[in-house]
Amino acid sequence: MKKYMIILSLFLILITMSGCKKDSTENGQEGGTTPTNVPTKTVPVVTDTPDITVAPEEKLTVQDYYPLKEDAVYIYEGSGNEYASMTVWMDFYEEKKGLLQTRTNNGGTETVRVIERTEDKVSVLTTIDECYYRDRLFEAEFLDTAEVLLMEPLIKGTEWTLSNNRKRYISNTEVQITTPLGTYLALEVTTESPQDVIINYYAPGVGLVKTVFVSEDLEITSSLKEIKEDAPYNQDLIIYYPKDDGMIYRKRETLYFHTNDITAIILENAVKKDAAKDTNLPLISSDTKIKSLSLGKDNKVNIDLSKEFIEDMNVGAEYEALVLQSITNTLGNYYQVSEVIITVEGKPYESGHFSLQEGEAFTVDMEKVIQD
Repeated sequence: MKKYMIILSLFLILITMSGCKKDSTENGQEGGTTPTNVPTKTVPVVTDTPDITVAPEEKLTVQDYYPLKEDAVYIYEGSGNEYASMTVWMDFYEEKKGLLQTRTNNGGTETVRVIERTEDKVSVLTTIDECYYRDRLFEAEFLDTAEVLLMEPLIKGTEWTLSNNRKRYISNTEVQITTPLGTYLALEVTTESPQDVIINYYAPGVGLVKTVFVSEDLEITSSLKEIKEDAPYNQDLIIYYPKDDGMIYRKRETLYFHTNDITAIILENAVKKDAAKDTNLPLISSDTKIKSLSLGKDNKVNIDLSKEFIEDMNVGAEYEALVLQSITNTLGNYYQVSEVIITVEGKPYESGHFSLQEGEAFTVDMEKVIQD
């Protein structure tokens, strides 16, 4: 079982080529071959797949093979492993900086990656495994973690070295690949290590269409099955509401995120809704704004609320304590952490009943929660 999980982990890592060290080559080539079969934008697709409209004979770029597709969900059919099937969303993108953030669910876990597209490279900047919350991570410190997925020139023989001395190279430029969605003329990129080989196939205007992972007698494949347009990412949020009997009530709410939706706004709208029972109230007033929301490096959630949160509450100390505990439980559960720092207008939380110090956090506590 242990060996099985190790192999699975390797596959999930290699399928998007995320790494820990910067590529060791500067120009991306170590003994590259003479350019052959240079792909052009006149031959991206064989059948049943979307073409891209461009000038005749214009050469393809790495950005053609890794396009930005807002609100598009990629669904892959897997074989050889129960976790080889996967669904990929785009959480965020910033076109000017060439940054995009993807989320992959393989039925067992969710992984978030920040990817950078430049004129001649596509690289994974950072990877967060088991990431079930949604934050915009473009401002994170990536240090030296970038690992190149694609590199120009897009010719057979272009080669670069990855962490652990793995070798990656363009092994072919126009390979006919059939997937459940259609047949493509794809760019073939091979990664080799002493233990395994992985081959990724990228189609222009589409992106990754197939992955093949081979290790000893094991072969795992993921093939593009469907692309859904205008399809938001959805997840459940458990909202905790204070009850007038001194207890805390739970309600499950489904959140829908389109690409570049701000998480704080989606959560704000959710917690403003009327509770399911007359004995409960919304966590924040209709005039209250969530000014910022994020998970800090110290693994504590930071939420900053507008002044209306305190001004509109107008309750006693016991009920205010329940409100603060309910907010803490809601955010702690969403981000899967135990501490939440609540500030108002950028200052430590202070009301007529409570006064916190700079950086002081509330702790998740389910003691008063009604388990239903």
